[in-house]
Amino acid sequence: MSVEDKKILVVGFARSGLSATNFLLERGARVTITDTKTEEELKDYISQLIMPPTLSLGGHQIKDFLDADFIVLSPGVPSDLPELQKASEGKIPIYSEVELAYRFLKGRIIGVTGSNGKTTTTTLIGELFKRAGRDCVVAGNIGSPLIQWIEASSASTETTFVVELSSFQLENIEKFKCDIALILNVSPDHQDRYDQFEDYLQAKEQIFLNQTDEDYAVINADNPFTVKMASRRPARVLLYSRKQDLKEGVFVRDGSIQVIWGGQEQCLMPVAEIQLRGKHNLENMLAATAVGYLSGLDREVMIEIFRSFAGVEHRLEWVRELSGVTFYNDSKATNMDSAAQALQAFTEPLIMIMGGKDKGADFGVLQPWVSDRVRLLVLLGSAADKIADSLGDDVATVRAQDMEQAVELAFERALPGDVVLLAPGCTSFDMFDDFEHRGRVFKESVNALRK
Repeated sequence: MSVEDKKILVVGFARSGLSATNFLLERGARVTITDTKTEEELKDYISQLIMPPTLSLGGHQIKDFLDADFIVLSPGVPSDLPELQKASEGKIPIYSEVELAYRFLKGRIIGVTGSNGKTTTTTLIGELFKRAGRDCVVAGNIGSPLIQWIEASSASTETTFVVELSSFQLENIEKFKCDIALILNVSPDHQDRYDQFEDYLQAKEQIFLNQTDEDYAVINADNPFTVKMASRRPARVLLYSRKQDLKEGVFVRDGSIQVIWGGQEQCLMPVAEIQLRGKHNLENMLAATAVGYLSGLDREVMIEIFRSFAGVEHRLEWVRELSGVTFYNDSKATNMDSAAQALQAFTEPLIMIMGGKDKGADFGVLQPWVSDRVRLLVLLGSAADKIADSLGDDVATVRAQDMEQAVELAFERALPGDVVLLAPGCTSFDMFDDFEHRGRVFKESVNALRK
């Protein structure tokens, strides 16, 4: 794919947009950046540009879209922008950053998507490969954009790229293909972006696009939406299950992880030896096990990593124990499914900090676990009233103005043996830059407490 002297519009200028812009500028493209934010708001990103492109900031101009040879769309930008619709009608190609990266990338791709568990599973697979001594890069939605690794891939075609992929990144792919594609689960999410749940499902299923019978699809057999995808795949399907005894696949039997694949059966390890809390994290381990077997990783390497892996920051992360009260940070729990999984990971009495920006969720679905496990809900953010209306009949609630006050109120009301859990069930954008920022503020507030 040649980009030299091409007129390319980058829509959305944050981490992904910056990486794409610098990549294109280095190769002689004529780049225009458009964003609804102003130059002042984007100055930190603009300062990292290797050379000045054309800036069209503070709003979108239709002429920028119609004048482009092709458009690179950042993940946070909705695909249904009117300007993008006009460009599409004009047959102007629209690519996601991962699609652009794929056109230049050399190496093997393991793609991971799902409503929940993407980051933990992606990180875990990366740890398996690194411990096995394989040349491996972890990228995508998890941290560094995939396009940053083009040069590294040129040095060695043996590199494996383990890529976390959001539905947003998968919306605008054309040739992008995974050698191994994982779909962990699908549940209602991003209802503020997708008018219909079917649109969200379709975006997730894009991870299998372009796969052939030489590729692999790793699919959760316990999720009603993902299991239906298995029959529609040209790739070889390896199922995994926490609940079922499979004829072929990765599953749990008699308290141990079992693998039946290629005519062979093997017991990997007892589930009790896994360090991570939560049934959902066991599912993440099963998915990673499937990838390990498909990639020929040594059994002892997988056992060693599964015994020692303590999880990922902001995902059921242990923070501190103080006066008999334990604090956990699950700031990444931004939807109902992940909040429910966090609740189910504990048997101790809970004081739960919830709230943030509502994505159109039905908070009432948490009622069974809230009424069973939670002693107090500490609510903050713009969704606080909606959460109280949905769950306030089942549990005591109290409002907090900010995260610091929420932590203080939770600790004041906590008893020895309680767990204070941050599992917001909402996005962070009404009060914080992102879920990482929210999680850091929570941890700072917890570590500032005194007995």
